[in-house]
Amino acid sequence: MKTARHKKILELIEQYPIDRQEDLLQRLNEVGFSVTQATVSRDIRELHLVKVSAGAGQYRYISATSAGNPQRHSPNRFEMIFRESVLKIDYAGHTVLVKCFSGMANAACELFDSMQWNHEVVGTLSGDDTFLILMRTEQDAHDLSDTLKEYIINK
Repeated sequence: MKTARHKKILELIEQYPIDRQEDLLQRLNEVGFSVTQATVSRDIRELHLVKVSAGAGQYRYISATSAGNPQRHSPNRFEMIFRESVLKIDYAGHTVLVKCFSGMANAACELFDSMQWNHEVVGTLSGDDTFLILMRTEQDAHDLSDTLKEYIINK
């Protein structure tokens, strides 16, 4: 049942611009899956769904990885979504700050985490409009900040 539901969720987010859990819950119920809000929330997390800009101030869920097959994002996909999500990048000490449009930090952070960065990245922490990247040294933070700025330089 879970596998079939996950497959249907991926079909629904491809077919419709779903941007809220409530909308996904309603669509699932319409196609015969009787689920709760908690189940939908867990499915979103397990499928690694993230919200991205759909233009005109709208957002939609997309799959950050292929269903059941977590693959790294292509650099082109990373660049496109990162460029559309990120407003500013700066660093202080061992930490890189990535400022995003409201509601976009989770998507940008998920994409960042899915890319193969050097071993100097210790971890990330995401909020609604900002995510932080903890680096091993201040020089690593400086270097990563410069690298990430290249992705948004054309804004």
